[in-house]
Amino acid sequence: MSKLILWNLMTLDGYFEGAKSWQLDFHQQALNEEFFTFATEQLRTADALIFGRITYEGMAAYWPNATDNIAGMMNSLPKVVFSRTLESAAWNNTRLIKDDAIAAVVSLKQQAKQNIFVFGSADLSAQFLDANLFDEIRLCIVPVLQGEGNLLFRKGIHRKRFKLEEAWPLKNGCIITRYTPDNPRA
Repeated sequence: MSKLILWNLMTLDGYFEGAKSWQLDFHQQALNEEFFTFATEQLRTADALIFGRITYEGMAAYWPNATDNIAGMMNSLPKVVFSRTLESAAWNNTRLIKDDAIAAVVSLKQQAKQNIFVFGSADLSAQFLDANLFDEIRLCIVPVLQGEGNLLFRKGIHRKRFKLEEAWPLKNGCIITRYTPDNPRA
């Protein structure tokens, strides 16, 4: 069975984007050679990427036109978008699922051989957190106080305990962390 991993960049005060959807200017501070090496190595371990509708629409608008090494992996990897409102998902290798996200992810985890990553998608991630589906949370903490925006971990998420497995600073002041559930789902 594969691992379901939440991956995101986050400000010191917990925001994964600004007050407007896709307001990600704080990401620029994280983007250096170390970060791109980590991102590339991480994608090499992926069997699939999972998105909610809003994150999918932003990713699908950006990655097909990008030309770097990461773009090649993002465009070729199998992708799943969970949405009740999308009519189609045209980005290469994307499957649209309108049904029960929890049941679909349980099935995906059983079928996959490598990791499955959830990028962005705070609302969808909250569902997966409440269902104890995440095997790991990886964060790149960017040393910025945003002051407002969209929280990665929304109010109302049930209390969960995690163990720090690893943390390493990047030369740009960011810290990449890996956490696993303190009481993993059996």
